[in-house]
Amino acid sequence: MHAVQSDQLRNIVIAGHAGSGKTILTESLALSMNVTNRLGTIEDGTTISDYAEDEITRQHSLNSSLVHGTWKGHKINFIDTPGLPDFHGDVKSSMRVADTVFLTVNTSIGVEVGTDLIWDYTREYYKPTVFVLTKLDADRTNYTKTVEELQDHFGQVVTPIQFPAEEGLGHHIIIDVLLMKQLVFSPDKPGSMTVSEIPDLYKKRAEDLHFKLVEAVAETDEELMNRYFEVGNLTEDELRAGIKSALLTRTFFPVFCTSPLHLIGSERLLNAIVNLCPSPIERGPEHAYCSNQNNEKLLDPNPEGPTIAFIFKTMSEPRVGEVSYLRVYSGHIETGHELIDAQTGQLEKIGQVYTMEGQKKIPVEKLLAGDIGMVVKLKDSHTNDTLADKGTDCRISPIIFPEPLLATAIEPVAQGDEEKISSGLFHLHEEDPSFSIEHDTEFNQTILKTLGETHLDAILNRLEKKFSVSVKTSPVKIPYRETIRITANAQGKYKKQSGGRGQYGDVWVRIEPTERNSGFSFSSEVVGGVVPTRYLPAVEKGLRETVATGVLCGYPVVDLKTVVYDGSHHPVDSSEFAFKIAASMAFKAAFDKAKPLLLEPYYTLSVQSPEQYTGEIVGEISSKRGKIIGMDADSRFQIVKAHIPQSSLRDFHMQLVRLTQGRARYSCSFSHYEEMPQDVANQIVTSKEEKESA
Repeated sequence: MHAVQSDQLRNIVIAGHAGSGKTILTESLALSMNVTNRLGTIEDGTTISDYAEDEITRQHSLNSSLVHGTWKGHKINFIDTPGLPDFHGDVKSSMRVADTVFLTVNTSIGVEVGTDLIWDYTREYYKPTVFVLTKLDADRTNYTKTVEELQDHFGQVVTPIQFPAEEGLGHHIIIDVLLMKQLVFSPDKPGSMTVSEIPDLYKKRAEDLHFKLVEAVAETDEELMNRYFEVGNLTEDELRAGIKSALLTRTFFPVFCTSPLHLIGSERLLNAIVNLCPSPIERGPEHAYCSNQNNEKLLDPNPEGPTIAFIFKTMSEPRVGEVSYLRVYSGHIETGHELIDAQTGQLEKIGQVYTMEGQKKIPVEKLLAGDIGMVVKLKDSHTNDTLADKGTDCRISPIIFPEPLLATAIEPVAQGDEEKISSGLFHLHEEDPSFSIEHDTEFNQTILKTLGETHLDAILNRLEKKFSVSVKTSPVKIPYRETIRITANAQGKYKKQSGGRGQYGDVWVRIEPTERNSGFSFSSEVVGGVVPTRYLPAVEKGLRETVATGVLCGYPVVDLKTVVYDGSHHPVDSSEFAFKIAASMAFKAAFDKAKPLLLEPYYTLSVQSPEQYTGEIVGEISSKRGKIIGMDADSRFQIVKAHIPQSSLRDFHMQLVRLTQGRARYSCSFSHYEEMPQDVANQIVTSKEEKESA
């Protein structure tokens, strides 16, 4: 396949709520472009973009997938993305390299939580956005209500380009108010669109919407507004130019109609992509950071410029190895091209360059600036890395992935599989940087943080399928702490005689509570040499070791001061070992008299939710011993802020999804330690005693 010039390229990411028709829309557009000769189905697992085994099994997209085709002399790169929020890492990485977002909305349901999430990503990346209404041939579809919801959520700049002549079963006619024509489709037949005059039945509605369209476009540009005032209308060419310009400035968001399962609207949508959506050149230069100059630089999509390409996704394929999806922002890449990884300085020699049709690789001569494709077997370059010509130090800004919050401890089912797990998770993380792996040294737990339960399940399934290693999960252990309420003192005397030289150590220790978060301190008030100076380090060591392992339940003791103030020694039998043991005995005895208590970690929690769920969220937090510390409003959302025990966060994620139908989002971070209620502390102590006696 020959290289395509930048002005003939269109890069479209298709995103939306799960089940809103993204994959079938991709499939219908591919069929219309003759990429495939039949329409695959999700139920049969025969779509171009959902080809992975776990996607076919779950009947949901779990990975982004690149599908390209040509239409009227233009190459169009589509990226079909997952709808489940657990896999929005792929949505953000795909959106990072696309020039236009197609946001799909199921008209039988309307605006969903995924619609809001994708909209937020389009704002973050400042992407031109087109709403594509799907499933207009479904039962109980409601075009008018859906458009009203879109305008209510995202503003009156959401403007219909089309409306269906009829909705529901049998739908196959669309009225286009940009063209001011009726579009008739023969269901399931590619290339069947016929254009005719709008019947009288729909003319008044079409004229009203055309008037609103003209006004909306004119308001985005002063020159068009003057033209509109002078003539009273805008030509089709003026409208097209105005829409493209307004898309780039995010002052206009058109609405198109489709029923992709029966190819209705697909052909018109392809025309709109070519005529209205910006090319890489029209989208404008990309920001890059250049370390030598310590500044930002704008990279024009010039095929003759220095080569700079950005890896936005990495996959591992059987018998192939690692494959890297990238976008060329400047220059070009071709087979044999030697580039430098701008992050590591590693030399990378490019092998065969491909463009993709789902899992099918199409070799290309080269990829020019603005194009998206794939290369295989890079040595040490991964997602978020920039490949550049030697001597070029510019890097594309990295993708900011969603923060994983659901923490789960994992361990191997079979002993000795730790290394296989580590290696497998490393490779999976290269494919999906939206999860993280941490090692808790306090409890020696490997902790996996994911975007949700489905995300966790998919990762563990891939670990088993790809790397033949199974793991079992368990709750993350809570790092409780022990401390005291009052000052207390006690004697610790270690005396042992077993023939020959004995062991003798004797100390008096005072322990005092200190301010929260003050940690642990040690001092000596010994006078007269009753405890020789040479034994004081051993006393301190004994105290520190006991503090580290705790007394009540085995958790570290914090926020106290220890003072050794008296004792005795034996000129022959005393030793460092004896004084270390004596100090530990003294500490434990004093600790029991100092009204000990357990502390638990509290997290600062921030929950963003539609207002109608605020009461349920506040109730859920309060039921988990959380404390509301404030509430704020943000656009359409209420933000509830609270402090909540870490132990209560274990199932908060699932409960929040249940309470709000997945419409709420939250973040949390460690805040402080706080005294645990006595009844809860008693349960922890009892549980500890039962385990020790088992």
